[in-house]
Amino acid sequence: MAEDFIKASGNKIEQYNSLVPQIAAVIAGESDLIANLANISAMLKTQFNWLWVGFYWVKNNELVLGPFQGPIACTRIQKGKGVCGSAWQQAQTLIVPDVNAFPGHIACSSLSQSEIVVPIIHKGNIVGVLDADAILPAQFDETDQLYLEQIVQLIPIE
Repeated sequence: MAEDFIKASGNKIEQYNSLVPQIAAVIAGESDLIANLANISAMLKTQFNWLWVGFYWVKNNELVLGPFQGPIACTRIQKGKGVCGSAWQQAQTLIVPDVNAFPGHIACSSLSQSEIVVPIIHKGNIVGVLDADAILPAQFDETDQLYLEQIVQLIPIE
């Protein structure tokens, strides 16, 4: 496993183009899900300096907090609640430019102003979500969606 990480400069696409193969290298050959999610969270947080980035995993029909980087987070989220629960329910990536305008937003941190949530699909079922929050409004866009969807597809799920 490669454990070196080089933070990229340049525009967002250049940063992702550097980051994605580094994530693939770090998780290659590692079968432990928690270890992989922890490293992915750390790499995304380091690269983009988002307020919060991490994972929620589906357990007993709710999302349960997994590895993350950032301030303390909500531990459990019901299906259809907040941005994470809505992305899970709708089975699609949600980009929220202004979380304060999102109906039912769960404010784990009052500093969060924008959010993206990407469902993680395994064998046709959503098994978790990747969640990222930023302190700036409209921080996330289709570029983030494209690359974060690629990143979650790299996660080896047993």
